[in-house]
Amino acid sequence: MPQSYSGDLRERVIGTVEAGASRREAAELFEISVSSAIRWVQRWREEGSSEPKPRGGSCSALENHAERILALVAEHPDWTLDEILAAMHKQRIPGSRTALWRFFDRHDLTFKKKKPVCSRATSSRRGASAAALDSAARLP
Repeated sequence: MPQSYSGDLRERVIGTVEAGASRREAAELFEISVSSAIRWVQRWREEGSSEPKPRGGSCSALENHAERILALVAEHPDWTLDEILAAMHKQRIPGSRTALWRFFDRHDLTFKKKKPVCSRATSSRRGASAAALDSAARLP
């Protein structure tokens, strides 16, 4: 994403408009878009600020419950995401599996997949093996 225009440029555009030039004239003079000049002057008149608005994403709702979630993980370190999510919902902490994963990623916590309980004792070949022939059933 491109950077915001400097505060100095914004102040010069606003000063030019305040001195009597139109927004379009100020935009042409400083080689910016007309819409930017309009928004800057409008914000200056409404809020008294020429600084750019803050950029970036929003904060996760799970951050409000960070202590409780991290305590839950410390208490049960072998739980999967789904088990932690179920425990969170029992404590009335809102969230989804994806939001929880992103929360753990921000807090540098990782989880390994559990191995299946029913591991096979036979070989790892696919399909059924051919049945062995009985020695009595063999042709002479």
